[in-house]
Amino acid sequence: MAPVWPMLLASLLLAGVAACGQRQPAPGPAAASPAGAPPAAATGPAPAGSAAAAGSAAAARGPLITLSPDNVHIEYHLFGQGEPAVILVHGWACDANYWQAQIAPLAAHYTVVAVNLAGHGASSANRSDWSIGNYAQDVAAVARQIPNRQLVLVGHSMGAAVALAATPLLGDRVIGIIAVEALRSVGEPPLTTAEIERRVAPFSADFIGATRQLVSDSLFEKGADPVLVQKVAYDMSLEPPAVAVASLRALLATDLTPLLAAIHVPVYVINSDLLPTDAARIRKSVPGLTLDVLDHSGHFLMLEAPARFNPLLLRDLKAIAQRAAH
Repeated sequence: MAPVWPMLLASLLLAGVAACGQRQPAPGPAAASPAGAPPAAATGPAPAGSAAAAGSAAAARGPLITLSPDNVHIEYHLFGQGEPAVILVHGWACDANYWQAQIAPLAAHYTVVAVNLAGHGASSANRSDWSIGNYAQDVAAVARQIPNRQLVLVGHSMGAAVALAATPLLGDRVIGIIAVEALRSVGEPPLTTAEIERRVAPFSADFIGATRQLVSDSLFEKGADPVLVQKVAYDMSLEPPAVAVASLRALLATDLTPLLAAIHVPVYVINSDLLPTDAARIRKSVPGLTLDVLDHSGHFLMLEAPARFNPLLLRDLKAIAQRAAH
């Protein structure tokens, strides 16, 4: 099994698939859920350094519930006010809580929407098709409940692919996309079915062990906070294997190039330097790409280095809003 890990790491980071894993909803006082809403998820420890930022955010409105087209309850939280609305889309085996350190800075300027995709956080898991397209429908269902005229979709890892797939569903309301730790595979040949199954096999055989090993060994730079590394590795392994393995298989099979062909809004990328980002290759599919690489950071850069990550995120949002105004 050992030879699989380097290639799997590359495929996870290149495709933007890596895991996040916190089993709790976004922070803030919880409002009563509508009748029939799923119970709140169990609360786990918050990522290091994020609680203070979340506590100072504008008062949360939520948890709120909407239905996806396949009748799955999708939970989301609202913060702040103003245009555009910034929809935060988490990564694989993750949930909205991993944006904790971004909520307060964003809510000071914009409406912020923190979404829990189906099978994650307190959203329901009564789904059999865990495709990127269905996750995109989750985001679109939430967006249709938001009155804002303009939307910016911010996706981490798998969430970036979901944001790309959701954009055509929302028409000209979307004025920009910010991909975090994603898009590295754009322009590369799609994986074969046999290769996908080979990379998924360790997770099918031992999901908890495989996910903890991947995160602990490969998704943080050397010298990262060991408490945070262990927290993410253990929390992520709590994702139901039936959801996580099927989602991983679907994501590894996703060719981002056709998704990008349908995008006609600015695309910004904020990546770590854990693996190289081939900007020249990506720009063949995204001519107007704006890329920042945050040095000395890993796959969870918004958790590891919010003091350096948040200014980049706010700068990109401001640029997108200014471009839309003209």
